[in-house]
Amino acid sequence: MLGNWGFEVLQAESGEAALDICARTAPDVVVSDWMMPGMDGLELCRRFRDMPGNGYGYFILLTSKSEKEAVARGLYAGADDFLTKPVHADELRARINAGARVVSMERELSEKNRMISDTLAKLQSVYDAIDADLRQARRIQEALVPHRVARFGTSRMSLLLKPCGHVGGDLVGMFSPDADHLGAYSIDVSGHGITSALVTARVAGYLSSAFPDQNLALDRGQDGYGLRAPEDLAQLLNDRLAPDPGFSEYLTMLYFNANLKTGQVRMVQAGHPPPLLLRAGGEVTFFGTGGLPVGLIEQARYDGQDLLLQPGDRLLLYSDGFTEAVLKDGTMLGEEGLLRLVQSCVESRDGPEFLDDLFWRLSAEMSTEVGMLDDVSAALFEYDVLQT
Repeated sequence: MLGNWGFEVLQAESGEAALDICARTAPDVVVSDWMMPGMDGLELCRRFRDMPGNGYGYFILLTSKSEKEAVARGLYAGADDFLTKPVHADELRARINAGARVVSMERELSEKNRMISDTLAKLQSVYDAIDADLRQARRIQEALVPHRVARFGTSRMSLLLKPCGHVGGDLVGMFSPDADHLGAYSIDVSGHGITSALVTARVAGYLSSAFPDQNLALDRGQDGYGLRAPEDLAQLLNDRLAPDPGFSEYLTMLYFNANLKTGQVRMVQAGHPPPLLLRAGGEVTFFGTGGLPVGLIEQARYDGQDLLLQPGDRLLLYSDGFTEAVLKDGTMLGEEGLLRLVQSCVESRDGPEFLDDLFWRLSAEMSTEVGMLDDVSAALFEYDVLQT
């Protein structure tokens, strides 16, 4: 009957002979008696299922058994279906067709799984290459902040940079053209990831401490380099970035010049969070009047702001990665929360330890489910706090 229906039929007189055939030619469907001399149908089914190879074979047991217990034994052995003797042609054809559908779906599924596995392998290879590039990019970005702390006479500058991913869009830095002056900045490029990091690297070149000729914050005169007014620096950066058709991002910036002898500070706040002024007497206040980000519009103009520091005063620059951090209760830290964190560690820490303690306290309050959604950076200027 099977041959007349167009199937290729391989016959065996025993279970052992059937296994030999299956080892050479994996069948789509096996139809086997239950009761046979030597190896019975249950044992044949078990051993057929244990055979190595790809693909699935549909196993039908021919039996006169109809008890539920017998059927359960057959299913446990790996049988897919049953035919009761005597076999009727219509029923046999229906069972074979059902098995053919199962085998066809299994092959289709196996092919799709193979394609998925191949695709995943390719994706893994691409991911590994990207991950290696990002790790290298992180090392390059870390090189943009070669020193976490530097001493300038009796004053000190400390930096903190914590990207939320491999690379980030935050940048902090400092430079000093002479023994009496200091320039420092905190920058946050819009967006996240590689694009922001590329913009950060570009801006870092404009504020290089290693190559003063390229530093837009420095103005070369007859007696060497001097610090350009902060508002003029913001204007120069905006004039370069805003008209650039390849520059779709913008950046916020807090930049200041400090006279290390007099404590006079002039700063520009270009869309950046207001700095925190920590007076030596314990008063802590936000300072600044805002301003437009750099690179947002070509017509932007910037104003400078003046501040006089007394010995022992500190000025904290920070990115919105602090104030917009999501806490465990789902709220953001905000300015009041930042003020609370600062006041909790200001008495016992200074310099880089102050920044480390501040970030540790932020991490302790941050939501573990959400994690760091943005880069976190800060710069701490301590005026006349060190012994000569």
